Amino acid sequence: MTGKKRIMVVDNEEGLCRMMEAVLSDNGYAVTAHTRSFEAAESFQAGQWDLLVTDIKMPGMDGLELLQKVKQKDPALPVIMVTAYATVEMSIQALRKGAYDMLTKPFEPEELLYRVKNALQHTRLMEENRELREELVGRFNFGNIIGASTALKEVLERVEKLAVRDTSVLITGESGTGKELIAQAIHYNSPRKEKKFVAINCGALPASLLESELFGYRKGAFTGAAENRRGLLETADGGTLFLDEVGNLPMTVQKTLLRFLQEQEFNRLGDPTPTKVDVRVLSATNSDMKQAVKAGDFREDLYYRLNVVNIHLPPLRERKDDIALLAAHFISLQNSKFGTQIKGLDREALEAAAEFPWPGNIRQLRNVMEACLAMENNDYITFPVLSQFIEVAPLETGGEAPAEEGEYAKALMRFETEYLRGLLRKNQGNVEAAAKEAGTNMATIYRKIKKYGIRKEEYNL
Repeated sequence: MTGKKRIMVVDNEEGLCRMMEAVLSDNGYAVTAHTRSFEAAESFQAGQWDLLVTDIKMPGMDGLELLQKVKQKDPALPVIMVTAYATVEMSIQALRKGAYDMLTKPFEPEELLYRVKNALQHTRLMEENRELREELVGRFNFGNIIGASTALKEVLERVEKLAVRDTSVLITGESGTGKELIAQAIHYNSPRKEKKFVAINCGALPASLLESELFGYRKGAFTGAAENRRGLLETADGGTLFLDEVGNLPMTVQKTLLRFLQEQEFNRLGDPTPTKVDVRVLSATNSDMKQAVKAGDFREDLYYRLNVVNIHLPPLRERKDDIALLAAHFISLQNSKFGTQIKGLDREALEAAAEFPWPGNIRQLRNVMEACLAMENNDYITFPVLSQFIEVAPLETGGEAPAEEGEYAKALMRFETEYLRGLLRKNQGNVEAAAKEAGTNMATIYRKIKKYGIRKEEYNL
């Protein structure tokens, strides 16, 4: 609802009922008052009210019965109970049945306004939290991870199965392949999604600082420890801790982490009393963990504790069919952010992007798209602009093999040309269908069409 907050007031004392109505109306609320509880219950409709203020002691249907009926229709509605006899037992009973607050007669108008303001603010915060949770779940819904390649689909099938289980998962893959995004998808589609997702880059901090960040410390544990401090494990209690670049964990931290994974408890620095928490641990690395174990740089027992299940993310060069989708996604994000209207990459730029190996993977592609949008003056990102940010060779054109090439190259060119013409005729000029049948991607087909100078009239018969 928008506009004024709507409040229903119910009290069989007509004078008090009118007083509350007047005070609330004078302060900008839209108020409807009832002196009969049955009428109030009959007229109440879910979604029409922001707050109910009702007396407890009323003839016929008392306030507790009214509270129950209202909560059946609108469980989230805050209710303030008014009474002249606020015993502890009555307060507990009202709160158990869903009341938000108790207001004892007699009360000043200022107290009524204060309680009403608090109740409405509480509701607003609850609604904002709900919307934020929905946004997070939506953001990390599997359908919102960009890509349609077989390699990505296989990854997401594993993620979907693992999300609902409390298994430790090691996510491997080159830098920039989206390991943290997969970890977030696991968390926000798991039973722990209402709790925190806490991430730390294990390679970004020195050993001494990393240990205190993870496990916390007790006041006086070391110079500068002026107060007790919770670590990230405690912060993530009930939720998920993501250890990025876990291969960089120093041995001292590995030992404490192993104990936690075995016992679900650890000791803060300088604290002899163990701390127990409930945390799921996900980890990621772009290094060869088996080699690190062989070299003695990583504990074998910890490796197997973290690597109960492995998810390997393929590099972008193995997901060529996803490059166009990802580029379009990043362009759309930049258009929304800066109010630009770039429509995408032109054909030559798209072909070059599909053939580029992207050593920095998705992160590099995103950065390149951002840079291109900053430089491009046309409706589409063009090859000359793209070539400023990645090393690409100009695409080959023309239908003749270079003179210095031998008979084999000429024969190969003739074969490819005839094969492509036949493939395109068979699929009625549908490049996507032709690429699928050939077991390649659309960009390759377009590049070959251009390379061999194949014209539309040669296959659109």
